[in-house]
Amino acid sequence: MLTTQELQEAGRSYYRVDRFGTDRDRPDVDTATTDTAAVDDLDRDVYCVLGIPIDAIGMRGVLRRIRDAARRKTRLLISTPNLNFLVASQSDRSFRDSLILSDLCTVDGMPVVWIARLIGIPIKSRTAGADIFDALKADIGSASTLKLFLFGGPEGGAERAAHRLNSQPGGLHCVGWSNPGYCSAEEMSRDHIIEEINASGADFLVASLSSQKGQSWLQRNHQRLEIPVRAHLGAALNFQAGTVKRAPPILRRLGLEWLWRIKEEPYLWRRYWNDGTAMLRLLFTHVLPFVFWTWWMRRTHERGEALTITQDYGSRTVTLSLSGPADARHVDRAIPVFRAATASRKRVTLDFSNVCAIDARFLGLLLMLRKQLEAQGCAGTFVGVSPLMARIFRMGGLDLP
Repeated sequence: MLTTQELQEAGRSYYRVDRFGTDRDRPDVDTATTDTAAVDDLDRDVYCVLGIPIDAIGMRGVLRRIRDAARRKTRLLISTPNLNFLVASQSDRSFRDSLILSDLCTVDGMPVVWIARLIGIPIKSRTAGADIFDALKADIGSASTLKLFLFGGPEGGAERAAHRLNSQPGGLHCVGWSNPGYCSAEEMSRDHIIEEINASGADFLVASLSSQKGQSWLQRNHQRLEIPVRAHLGAALNFQAGTVKRAPPILRRLGLEWLWRIKEEPYLWRRYWNDGTAMLRLLFTHVLPFVFWTWWMRRTHERGEALTITQDYGSRTVTLSLSGPADARHVDRAIPVFRAATASRKRVTLDFSNVCAIDARFLGLLLMLRKQLEAQGCAGTFVGVSPLMARIFRMGGLDLP
């Protein structure tokens, strides 16, 4: 958990851009101010966890992405998966798709951090929505203040949060708020509501609804909204309004924030109980088997073996034949090949007949490849997938077409 000083430093820091324009927010990298190019999905350092993308990016990288998108007026949809997101995505396909279609997915809940570490994802801590909000607010020395629009929350909460934000210096200035009341995502999407939001001229739209309704609303209005940066940050608005007190840092570090939330909002106990039992079930039926079988495949090949990809461009189909270990070590080899295949706007077939190992990082890359192909109206299929490889795909949450 970041201290106030660390939040301020994060708000003024920048991330390194490699030759593909990827944000590599690593503690051992000396960061410098750069004019970053737009980051596409194949550039993202993304992992597949139970079917949803998780970006291995720290606070500095997130803040830079937000400020770059606001400055360039390019769309940036941020999702902050916690345990509730992870559980809901297993049974609600449209909700899972809303996470896949996001431009950035940062880990909000400590249980997701624990699962990520178990799988081998290099994530040290949460990058929670409330922490992102606090870091932007604490960035007093920023060259430009982000204009904020608050949407949703309890009755009077958005207005109270706006007044509190604007009453003190910081990196955020609220230029508008709206509370549509208790209604469906469709009712919240009426023309006059969207027009009010767009007319604000804000840089950053923060929605505070239930997780599924918030994600649905943002996806439904993705093309209609003109505010470049959008995120559903849930309880962050309540914390800013002072209607709910946030847990002390020690409880957040220990992963016990849920106990504090139950104290503040007793009705949440049922959700935490259901999510906790679902997490245990997923742990034993998906996560641990995934860890075991990926380890089993990895130990069967030589360490020095490299991934090779043979490309066959036909009139309507591109066939990519992979051979060797498809894992994090060889992602940079696969990215330019996948990018060229998507640029061809043809059907892409990936032949896994000679793949001897795979991990969550490569599954994340495949998830992003499928996303880009579907956005172009193209299809991607997998052939030559062994029964063991198919089991790993299933445990990792990546459906085979």
